[in-house]
Amino acid sequence: MIKIQLLDDEPHILKALQRVLHPYDWEIHPFDDPQVALQALTEHNYAVVISDLRMPQLDGITYLQFAKQRQPHAIRMLLSGHGDRDTMMKAINQAEVYRFLSKPWEDYELVTGVRAAIDLHLLREENQRLLAQVRNQQSALERQQQELLRLESEHPGITRVKRDEQGHVLLDLDEPLEPEPNQ
Repeated sequence: MIKIQLLDDEPHILKALQRVLHPYDWEIHPFDDPQVALQALTEHNYAVVISDLRMPQLDGITYLQFAKQRQPHAIRMLLSGHGDRDTMMKAINQAEVYRFLSKPWEDYELVTGVRAAIDLHLLREENQRLLAQVRNQQSALERQQQELLRLESEHPGITRVKRDEQGHVLLDLDEPLEPEPNQ
């Protein structure tokens, strides 16, 4: 199940966000206290973390920096009714924010942004899974190659196979295989 963390100090904003995101098959975790939200980062794996920019206890950029440290693979988004170029640059450079969501928002834009963030998160997870699979396969191939080299050194010619024009293996039980000259 895809988990999304929402952080905003205004309860009516949290309720509105939940209302917009509720119809989708996502598990929404709303928080109005940054400390409680930080604790949740140690208890749950989130695909997306959305934080308000301006909160009394902690600003959203700082919160998303903490989120980045605790869950580097979660996609971070910033929600704000205010935004200047310097704030946006700080959010991108320090918290690696994926996208800005404006207050007030258009429901379609909010859902589209969250979907894009989830897609990116899933793509990154799939890439990591495939990378691990490739590395495991490379390791297995290296072990097989080492075993073939060992067998060839102990029994020269054992790894060579004679084939006909169609690729069928030819067995000549009367004639021992001779090692091929080194090239």
